[in-house]
Amino acid sequence: MGTALVYHEDMTAARLLWDDPECEIECPERLTTALERLQQRGLEQRCLQLAAREASEAELGLVHSPEYVALVRGTQALGTGELQTLSGQYDAVYFHPSTFHCARLAVGAALQLVDAVLAGAVRNGLALVRPPGHHSQRAAANGFCVFNNVAIAARHAQRQHGLHRILIVDWDVHHGQGIQYIFEDDPSVLYFSWHRYEHGRFWPYLRESDADAVGQGPGLGFTVNLPWNQSPGPRGEDPAVLPGRASTDAPWPQVGMGNADYVAAFLHVLLPVAFEFNPELVLVSAGFDSAIGDPEGQMQATPECFAHLMQLLQVLAGGRVCAVLERPGVHPECPGSPGPSLDEPPAARPHEALAQDRALTALGKVLYLLDRILDGQVSSGIAVTPACAAAATLDVAIRCGLSHGAQRLLCLAVGQLDRPPDLTDDGRNLWLNIGGKEAAALSMFHVSVPLPGTTGGFLSCVLALVLPLAYSFQPDLVLVALGPAHGLRDPQAALLAALLRGPAGGRVLALVDEESTPQLVVVLARVLHGEAAPSLGPFSMASPEDVQALMQLRGQLEPRWKMLQVASEAGGPGSG
Repeated sequence: MGTALVYHEDMTAARLLWDDPECEIECPERLTTALERLQQRGLEQRCLQLAAREASEAELGLVHSPEYVALVRGTQALGTGELQTLSGQYDAVYFHPSTFHCARLAVGAALQLVDAVLAGAVRNGLALVRPPGHHSQRAAANGFCVFNNVAIAARHAQRQHGLHRILIVDWDVHHGQGIQYIFEDDPSVLYFSWHRYEHGRFWPYLRESDADAVGQGPGLGFTVNLPWNQSPGPRGEDPAVLPGRASTDAPWPQVGMGNADYVAAFLHVLLPVAFEFNPELVLVSAGFDSAIGDPEGQMQATPECFAHLMQLLQVLAGGRVCAVLERPGVHPECPGSPGPSLDEPPAARPHEALAQDRALTALGKVLYLLDRILDGQVSSGIAVTPACAAAATLDVAIRCGLSHGAQRLLCLAVGQLDRPPDLTDDGRNLWLNIGGKEAAALSMFHVSVPLPGTTGGFLSCVLALVLPLAYSFQPDLVLVALGPAHGLRDPQAALLAALLRGPAGGRVLALVDEESTPQLVVVLARVLHGEAAPSLGPFSMASPEDVQALMQLRGQLEPRWKMLQVASEAGGPGSG
């Protein structure tokens, strides 16, 4: 299974027919430029290409009123003056005789993508559409949006495919109030939006875009708004000149949000809630005006950041992620490029190890695989090591990794694996041990935490500690070592491996104790090859002891690691 790209050239037909500086930025070239960039990068050819179809009026009616659908249908017969008059009745909208056709194609593209993903024809995909949709409401166009593409896709997934839990992630720089209104009383859809807000002084200027708008009735708690607001930075610094900062001594600033800020928002706000919600499908309102270079958004996140965000989302819903374009920015990217290749040299096949001197033979295969990863011949891999040689093999792998090209190496040791005693805290190696006897930061580069006993505790450990440290450290290589009696269930180990692909650009070497089940090796191979991690199963709350230990550890490490410098009253998922 690969990635679908859904597009139709007819979506470029609608254009502004009169002078309107506010609306002129919504032009056909925004779509054709995005497609050209995908073609130049060779991404279009690597995707399953689908031509968008028109959505039926019955499908539009999943979200919109019949009267509104009829009104938009009628624009096909209007002259320029009539179109301008009608457009003036809405906020930041223009109509064209081709608008109805284009907007039906945009909805149809989103529906085709959902159908392809849920049918198993592809793993994920991008619907390259125009006009956008997330501002559109039941009976009103708004903010260049005519029909609400993502909202209709969510309802379609529920009605046609029987889904019960859908996550919508809106990373456009503007609040998608149309989606919020449609689902604000619906607990089957979890809506998350970050947006430039400025305490209501940024478009669409709505009180309900603030953080305390969390849904209503049965949907209370299923709307999550993260508004970016103006505030002074630490020591009076201007927030706009601090693009890489994960947090400050004050609330989030209005502009200049960088890669660290966006990743921190995912780790500390979105993913803890999303894992507990356990969605069956993820829909992304993919507006790239939140990226660097957009003059209205004024944010600093690079295109690469959105690839990391997409990779984080792919650990949810069995990897079923559908991105639907909202407002393209400067650098739209295809979120479904194939994952890192998993080479299968002898190191991944322990049954070929020689009977004599098994430990040395296994070590040789580990070093062979490590060299190939560092040379760029393969992205990731698995080596199975004898239990008696697990610690020694890990020690040698760390030293060889640092001496053969890795500038920064992250080692995540799970189980009773001791840190090599003569490793120096020179900033090149970060050692994280899950399964230690107690939570302790023996140094800023030597951290130990007990293995939590619940799903919520495990997720808190990963999202609130492991990943913030990993993204702050920015390793060239990640070693995941599962030692004897490591205690992880297969889905937990797979989730760790899948999430740690992001910080190191896919360069992950998993060292697995030979007493582990063959199924664990298979699951790890799949996630390192880019497949989704299996579900963790029923959610259980983190214990108070686990939460306390985690918060104490974060407090010790916070001065050194900026991705931990995020104010929070809770300890992560399951902390209450």
